[in-house]
Amino acid sequence: MTLMNTFANESKAPPFDTKGQARMLEHCRQLLLVTTEEWRAVTGTLRRFARDETNHGWQMVDSWPVVVGRSGLGWGIGVHGGPPAHSSDPIKQEGDGCGPAGTFTLTEAFGKASPPDAGITRFPYRPLVPTLRGVDDPDSRHYNRLVDLRDIAKPDWSSAEIMLRDDPLYDWGVVVAHNALPYHAKGSCIFLHIWRGPKVGTAGCTAMSVPHMVKLTRWLDRRKQPHLVQLPEKQYRSLRTAWQLP
Repeated sequence: MTLMNTFANESKAPPFDTKGQARMLEHCRQLLLVTTEEWRAVTGTLRRFARDETNHGWQMVDSWPVVVGRSGLGWGIGVHGGPPAHSSDPIKQEGDGCGPAGTFTLTEAFGKASPPDAGITRFPYRPLVPTLRGVDDPDSRHYNRLVDLRDIAKPDWSSAEIMLRDDPLYDWGVVVAHNALPYHAKGSCIFLHIWRGPKVGTAGCTAMSVPHMVKLTRWLDRRKQPHLVQLPEKQYRSLRTAWQLP
């Protein structure tokens, strides 16, 4: 997450790719499925699924409530490509308050605890430090990256989030690989993290209670290639078979 950006494209997003999506999920053994009632809903449900190497089907582990962006969901950029062509659905943009809809890999966990105290043994973990920033300025070469100020000779951004917060929101978190290339102003710094409350939307992340966030983070296993799928219920039902979802 610290590499300098070369923007993939200043205006367009990649094409919607159902076949590519299915191929990418063939080796996935851990799946987080978040569904909401409709595009503008703030509250939703997260279900954890697992399956073995034989691909004999997804088994639900458990579920719990979550909140998404304060503006609901909008199509993001991930494993599925970009938004469907000629769709009137919302499309994720920088600063719009929407969480990204689609399928996304999960790259690393982070938090305030030291690695031994975090108890995360099967997934990359980054302890937060005062100099860590999440860059959300679309014009920065470091857009949509977590960067340490100690590694940057001359910051080129006008906006970046301090990751080591005074509140508990990032005590536990996971980086969602939304707009990873990245595409200019298509959304940045999307995480799973702790919520402010069960009905309070986020700036675009997906959030949940402390016990659920801890359980989720300690469950993730890099070898099982965990993915996050987020969709309104109607879109989930229409894409379930094509995307080979549970």
